[in-house]
Amino acid sequence: MTGFGLAGFEGDNYVVSVEVKTLNSKFLDLSIRSPKQFSDKELEIRNMVSAVLERGKVNLNLDFTYKTIEETPVMVNEQLFLSYFKSYQKLAQQVQADSSDLFKLALQSPQVLNTNGEKKSDPEEWEIVKKAIGKALQLCDDFRKDEGNTLEGKFLENLAVIRQGLETIKVQDPERKTRIRERIKGNFKDWMEESNFDQNRLEQELIYYFEKIDITEEIVRLESHLDYFEKNLKGGDSQGKKLGFIGQEIGREINTIGSKANDAMIQRSVVVMKDELEKIKEQSLNIL
Repeated sequence: MTGFGLAGFEGDNYVVSVEVKTLNSKFLDLSIRSPKQFSDKELEIRNMVSAVLERGKVNLNLDFTYKTIEETPVMVNEQLFLSYFKSYQKLAQQVQADSSDLFKLALQSPQVLNTNGEKKSDPEEWEIVKKAIGKALQLCDDFRKDEGNTLEGKFLENLAVIRQGLETIKVQDPERKTRIRERIKGNFKDWMEESNFDQNRLEQELIYYFEKIDITEEIVRLESHLDYFEKNLKGGDSQGKKLGFIGQEIGREINTIGSKANDAMIQRSVVVMKDELEKIKEQSLNIL
């Protein structure tokens, strides 16, 4: 489920900013971007994220900036820098090359700049960072809950359309059976009068045929699945996967009704119901 949370803290010596963004995913897929001084805290950050967000594609960006240069965790090996610079300068003079970029070249030489986080995270600083992370996660979770409430309303609208289609089918089903019965009688009436045909055998075959096209059980099961879907939608946490499974069962009953009914009027309702079900299936991926 999509979500967003932003939190920060500004002290006398540093500024902390935490941004959390989430997208839909069946599992927790976490990406952390943070200063190297907090690299040893990655496991703790992951535990904090999983405890609040549970699953989703999560991007957590942590920025920690010192206000003063003295506090910046970058060290320059001046002696090594001078050694590189003099060597490059000497070589440039020998080949009469332009020496304007030697400063940059020497500064970027191996082990001149140390930004690998030799400065370890201070416990006091980490506590502030943890509070900022916790607040950003909570704001992101609140964002997702608001979106979840909106999705619940959409689901109920989709279910209402499916129920309406089902009620239409209930009305059309007896009429469908009557049309089929009259069509069969009309097709066989003249032929039966001219042919020596066992009336009892015909009745048995008709009973068997009507049992094959009967959709009463599918209607009952579909109603049950719709009620169960709505019950799980309104109660409990982490219902996303269950709603997905129930949606599959709803689709199975709708398809069976369409294939067994073999009726143009009922097929129209089936098409509308399937369209609403596809909307439900697509959005159910957004639920935890």
